[in-house]
Amino acid sequence: MKVKINEKPFLPDGRHVVQITEVEEGKSENKDIPFFNLRLENGEGFVNQRFYLSEPGQPILAGFLKAVGIDKPEFDTKELKGKSLSVEVEERTYEDAEGKEKTIKQATNFQPAGKAETSNRF
Repeated sequence: MKVKINEKPFLPDGRHVVQITEVEEGKSENKDIPFFNLRLENGEGFVNQRFYLSEPGQPILAGFLKAVGIDKPEFDTKELKGKSLSVEVEERTYEDAEGKEKTIKQATNFQPAGKAETSNRF
């Protein structure tokens, strides 16, 4: 059997310098909360990160925007594509709306790309 893989692996846990390569917009499945999802990648792999446009999500979004150099109260998500930043990748386990345990990879602790030490390059 021949197998062809057309995808990078998930980034391993730890700090990485990444570039935003995809931006998608949507609404949450259960509460209809608007969000945008970013694909953050480098030569080693990728992680997807979703930002909810809710009151509890505002501080997280503010920290992310500071890291990518956006300091205005309103912006178009299309402006994010191509920007670079440094993130920490980690696994997080939570209980979904149906009470099932789920584990995801996520990006946290957003920093400007020049502020982090890393050997990962695009």
